[in-house]
Amino acid sequence: MKKKPVIGVTLDAEKPGGYSKFPWYALRANYAEAIAGAGGLPVALPHLPALAEDLLDRIEALVVTGGAFDVDPALYGDAARHASVSLKEVRTATELALVRGALARDMPVLGICGGEQLLAVALGGSLIQHIPLALPAALAHEQANPRHEAGHAVEVIAGTLLHRIVGATRMRVNSSHHQAVRDPGPFALVNATAPDGVIEGIEDERYPFCLGVQWHPEFDIDPGDARIFAALVAAAAP
Repeated sequence: MKKKPVIGVTLDAEKPGGYSKFPWYALRANYAEAIAGAGGLPVALPHLPALAEDLLDRIEALVVTGGAFDVDPALYGDAARHASVSLKEVRTATELALVRGALARDMPVLGICGGEQLLAVALGGSLIQHIPLALPAALAHEQANPRHEAGHAVEVIAGTLLHRIVGATRMRVNSSHHQAVRDPGPFALVNATAPDGVIEGIEDERYPFCLGVQWHPEFDIDPGDARIFAALVAAAAP
């Protein structure tokens, strides 16, 4: 039987309360289901930055997930922090160590929503801290309708890795973010934009597979969503 590539998936972290009176990890089931459906073996990665290299030794690709928190603006050179910004420092430290280590190994990396934003920071880019403040005329990037439905369209830029993967120049995507990539970094490229010009995807051609999308393809809303996971698993295959 052909070996399934092991895909590491970053977890969210929650304070005591709700599920447990002690600190706990969380991950929506559809992340793992999307990876398994594409032929990968999903494995959850805990927040232990000192063990990042050991974790990378045991996986073939990395998925950095989203969550209701933000990357510390100090990490991309902003001196001030908007009031809406909330941090999970240990999670961010772990994900940065994992992303940087994975890229150093030419390991396939997929950043989703907040994971795309963290990928941009790891690539030397910066973020818009609060879209409504920076871009008052922007559309509602925190959509009112359920997350398993599309919130708006994105234009996929021809000739990019994302375009080659999804095979289309337009996708319908969900939208659950108050921040966005401001600058993808000195070597990274923008591969998708929303109708209001907000960056919806990035990639870096210096690496075999380095892709970030601002939406959540694990909800499988657009035909291109499943193709993103299929491409990741294919890139990770031994």
